[in-house]
Amino acid sequence: QVQLVESGGGLVQAGGSLRLACAASGIIFRLYSMGWYRQAPGKQRELVAAITSGSSTSYVDSVKGRFTISRDNAKNTVTLQMNSLKPEDTAVYYCNAHRQIGTREYDYWGQGTQVTVSS
Repeated sequence: QVQLVESGGGLVQAGGSLRLACAASGIIFRLYSMGWYRQAPGKQRELVAAITSGSSTSYVDSVKGRFTISRDNAKNTVTLQMNSLKPEDTAVYYCNAHRQIGTREYDYWGQGTQVTVSS
């Protein structure tokens, strides 16, 4: 049974920091690309940051220079360090594990964690 469990969300003032963590089980973690998505009320879910199995990273433009994604394959965890938070970062943040084998794709999701940034 695959489980992705997020932690670290909360309420923070603009300019503050939060660190999200996602603990994975039930998958061969090192083989998966990991991502953090977010969904604000009335908006579509968007990919915020991703890290491949080879630890290459990518970010949506709006968080570049402020957010950092990292992974620890020994602990099966992926983290998202969020600095200089803005009210527009307010959303539910979801952890995703993704792997493609041939034409088949495997995607697993966490339950989400709320991040609220007050102005």
